[in-house]
Amino acid sequence: QVQLVESGGGLVEPGGSLRLSCVASGFSFGRYGLRWYRQAAGKERELVAQISSSGNSTEYGDSVKGRFAISRDNDENTVFLQMNSVKPEDTAVYYCNVKIIKKMVLRDYWGQGTQVTVSY
Repeated sequence: QVQLVESGGGLVEPGGSLRLSCVASGFSFGRYGLRWYRQAAGKERELVAQISSSGNSTEYGDSVKGRFAISRDNDENTVFLQMNSVKPEDTAVYYCNVKIIKKMVLRDYWGQGTQVTVSY
């Protein structure tokens, strides 16, 4: 059973930093790319960052380029999102995601999310 458990969210002041973690289980972690999405109140879910199975390739949404960094530890089945120079518009629920093909069907798996609030 695939499980993704996010942690590390909270209240942070503008310009500050936060590190999110997502611990995965129930699948061969090192074989899959992982993603962080976020969803602000009243808005659609958007892709924040993604990382390849090896960790050698990363991509970022335009709004977070140069400020956020995604990384992974395949020994610990964990993916991270380092958030630096945060802005109020980064306020959202952040979700960890993996896409797995089972029996020729692509399925999305999500964690429960962790709330990040950027405010004074």
